[in-house]
Amino acid sequence: MNTFSSAPQSGLSVKNLSVKFATGGVTHTAVHSLSFSLTSGEIVALVGESGSGKTVTARALLGLLGSNAQTSADQLSLNGQSLLANTEQQWRKIRGAEIGFILQDALVALDPLRSVGAEINEALTAHKWGTKNTRNEHVLQLLTQAGIPLAKERIHLRADQLSGGLRQRALIANALAMNPPFLIADEPTTALDPSVQVQILELLKQLRTAGHGILIISHDLGFVSRLADRVIVMHHGHMVEEGRTADLLCAPQHSYTRRLLDAEPGRRPPRPAVPINPTTLPLLEAHNLSFSVKQKNGTRKYIVQDISLSLFPGRTLAVIGESGSGKTSTARMIMGFQKPETGFIDFLGEPWSRSEKTGITEASRRSRRPRLAAIYQDPLSSFDPRWTVQTILDDALSVIHVPKTERLSRSLALLDLVRLPSTLLGKNPLHLSGGQRQRIAIARALAVEPSVILCDEPVSALDVSVQAQILDLLGTLQKRLHLSYLFISHDLNVVRNIADDLIVMQAGRIIERGSAQDILLHPRHPFTQQLVAAAQFIGDATGEHFS
Repeated sequence: MNTFSSAPQSGLSVKNLSVKFATGGVTHTAVHSLSFSLTSGEIVALVGESGSGKTVTARALLGLLGSNAQTSADQLSLNGQSLLANTEQQWRKIRGAEIGFILQDALVALDPLRSVGAEINEALTAHKWGTKNTRNEHVLQLLTQAGIPLAKERIHLRADQLSGGLRQRALIANALAMNPPFLIADEPTTALDPSVQVQILELLKQLRTAGHGILIISHDLGFVSRLADRVIVMHHGHMVEEGRTADLLCAPQHSYTRRLLDAEPGRRPPRPAVPINPTTLPLLEAHNLSFSVKQKNGTRKYIVQDISLSLFPGRTLAVIGESGSGKTSTARMIMGFQKPETGFIDFLGEPWSRSEKTGITEASRRSRRPRLAAIYQDPLSSFDPRWTVQTILDDALSVIHVPKTERLSRSLALLDLVRLPSTLLGKNPLHLSGGQRQRIAIARALAVEPSVILCDEPVSALDVSVQAQILDLLGTLQKRLHLSYLFISHDLNVVRNIADDLIVMQAGRIIERGSAQDILLHPRHPFTQQLVAAAQFIGDATGEHFS
């Protein structure tokens, strides 16, 4: 077990906090009269969907709201000292030293050009902590305490050279640099593998034992149920319910809390098992795919090795595994973006990709390219930031040569198909919610009339209630349009809701395959058993484990 320095005894108090933003002459209230407290050795969770005011509250406690924010409160204090009239200089002394901040996306939060060791060292230097030698020793100690194996070697690595779990640990080490009595963790496990989530959860528990008061910002009630002492449920900036975690989850009083619990993937019914028709031919087949990269020492490291799979009409094949298991590389080869070193892929009964030097040209695939569409985790990164929804759909329809005169009516039909109002056609996706953006991404994929859609982590960055809506939409569209999905995910609780068939990958190889229901109920490989156990542990938000 890691041993952390004891945090000083202290208290954080918030009474009737309200935050307003003025934009273009219009004032929007993001947080309404919120009150709560946080003491040493306690974990409090702020739970709610995007736009509920969770992150705005966290930023108010750090003085990071920006110049267009108007903050008012009867009390906003740390150790009895008011924070309401703080200058920027005073806030800088508090950030890191009194309140540490753990962000959601370590790749964004950490400098891509510097090592994680240099990043933490800078935080210590900014607060004039110790000498150069003592700082270097302290950085190594922090990385070790945060549970990073081989910390002495990894101290020199950049964030992009670490796995998702190690990056998040480095971010936690950075937040702990000055041993602050308080930590604010904003979605610290979103998009992480379930087994890594369990590790981060245990790390946060150790910090509580060391006396740190921790404010967790999350939309994941399963994760929160295993960690928080108290839960505050927020909706549209209002606190709608608050209480001890066990009481609130076992007997939620507010309808919104009940809705959040019902949307948890682990509580939704699994997809009914339907056997494959033995006379049906697969739409997509991959045989013995391998791909490697050259290392600095001249040797080659296999990212994917001997991967074979078949996707049948109207079915969903899920490929699951932790970060670095080879899921994304497999998806890139199937999409035709990466040529396999060995093996081949057939699509719609014809060659799609070959490992031979002659290979398959993109020109030979062009007529079938629209039949294989994709939906990605972050739709914004796949949209042109200058384009409106109409331009995005117009561009997709042009791929299958829909006449310009018909594109508006087709775009409206696509929006209706994904349950979005026609008023969004003129909007830029930047101004839409995460769920709306993902629906636009689905509409764009449907525009080219595909037979197969590759879904690469399509719901991992969404709130659980929005996840449920998108999964329901994908299921409805599959039945209506007879679509086949290749579903890439790290989340077994999501996969159980949508998959017919399942492949489990580890270190670039397939270690288990079969019907999704069979593997989830009776996993055979030790690694699959570990994944299932972690998913059940994190996904259980019923409150039954409190009894």
